[in-house]
Amino acid sequence: MLSLSLLAIVMLAMVGFAMGRSRAVAVAPAGHASLHSRPSYHGLYCLLWVLIVGLGVFVLLDMVMTSHKTSAVYALIQSQAPELSEIQTQLVFLDASKIAVEGEAAVVSSRDALRILVAELYAEKTALLSWIVSIGALAAAAASFAVTYRQIDAGFRARNRAERILRGILWISATIAILTTIGIVLALLGETLNFFIDQIDGQWAAFFFGTTWSPLSGVHEGELDPAKVGSIPLFAGTLMITVIAMLVAVPIGLFAAIYLSDFAGPRVRSWAKPMIEILAGIPTVVYGFFAAITVAPFVRDAGQAIGLDVSAQSALAAGVVMGIMIIPFISSLSDDVINAVPQSLRDGSYGLGATKAETMRKVILPAALPGIVSAVLLGVSRAVGETMIVVMAAGQGANLTWNPLEEVTTVTVQIVMLILGDTDASTAAGPAYTLGFVLFFVTLVLNIIALRIVRRYREMYD
Repeated sequence: MLSLSLLAIVMLAMVGFAMGRSRAVAVAPAGHASLHSRPSYHGLYCLLWVLIVGLGVFVLLDMVMTSHKTSAVYALIQSQAPELSEIQTQLVFLDASKIAVEGEAAVVSSRDALRILVAELYAEKTALLSWIVSIGALAAAAASFAVTYRQIDAGFRARNRAERILRGILWISATIAILTTIGIVLALLGETLNFFIDQIDGQWAAFFFGTTWSPLSGVHEGELDPAKVGSIPLFAGTLMITVIAMLVAVPIGLFAAIYLSDFAGPRVRSWAKPMIEILAGIPTVVYGFFAAITVAPFVRDAGQAIGLDVSAQSALAAGVVMGIMIIPFISSLSDDVINAVPQSLRDGSYGLGATKAETMRKVILPAALPGIVSAVLLGVSRAVGETMIVVMAAGQGANLTWNPLEEVTTVTVQIVMLILGDTDASTAAGPAYTLGFVLFFVTLVLNIIALRIVRRYREMYD
């Protein structure tokens, strides 16, 4: 029902666009020249208002009615079984909602008379909610269409009003993005401060300079041992795997981009570039299986063949596969940047007698350096944030080593292990959020450095 009402609102908006445009044509006594705005702007004005009002009322009514339904269901549970605890009440609510939605096929913890009664009320309230939300949203959308349709005449400033609405939508979108970023930072900062102040008693040096990472070992009554929260092994492992990945991805990706942009013919480029970009669509879990089943055993066997002691899970295997995963990002972006260099720079270099290779090395690559730096930075971000490949190929042991043939772990892997573990969330959240905040700060510093490099070379070639 709700999905159909949303579809109906969209269809009504499209009808509003067509009818608004037609009415604008009809009210023009001397053709389009007598209209203040083109007919398409009148249709756009109707479409925008129908969508804004219809969807706005839909969301508002859905929130209100969902809150009412939840309150009514919880009230029934408490009246029928006042002895239940809060967690038990929530379990009854979840089971009843599953029974109401899925029927006999629902998999629940128990199917008793209370849950059946609550499921009946839940289903009744859900049906009522659907009708109220659908009718209310459609009525509001229809009223909005009627009002905007009657406003259309030859002198109506539809273009100004439609552009003002679009500008407002863009402003709201930008504001939401900024507020989301601020919210993430504040959430990380709050948990980080709680970790340093309450959980490890202000011993921040133990976290930043400690070499032992085992925060949940020996946890008693929610307390952490400051001597076991040293993050150096995690960031060392992250840095080593990232460096290995970039040593694989940057040369191959950049050389591939150079070849495809200036040296390959149209026929080769037509199939080579899509083949490279296919790598970007492969799920990371597939890369993880490839690293664990193929690359890691190959690295171990090759190392043992020449007398090296290689772990079954190693940073080298994870870094190589991660680099393969990052190749299409660097290659595709670098190719676009190199192709965007003005042809006049190439022609000037050729006119001075430079070869194609000299032009690429001394003219095109320096001019494209800001974009190439951005592509490399994107690859670094992908490497730092990757989890699945590291879990499957590099292991989970927090070893402080610079030997790429040994098992290491990364910051993101430890964050996942802490959040999804069996330990109390209030205890595990502190180290996890703190790692996330430090990683966020490190990424911010990298971004600032990259922006300085981009700005410096962009001024040279503007």
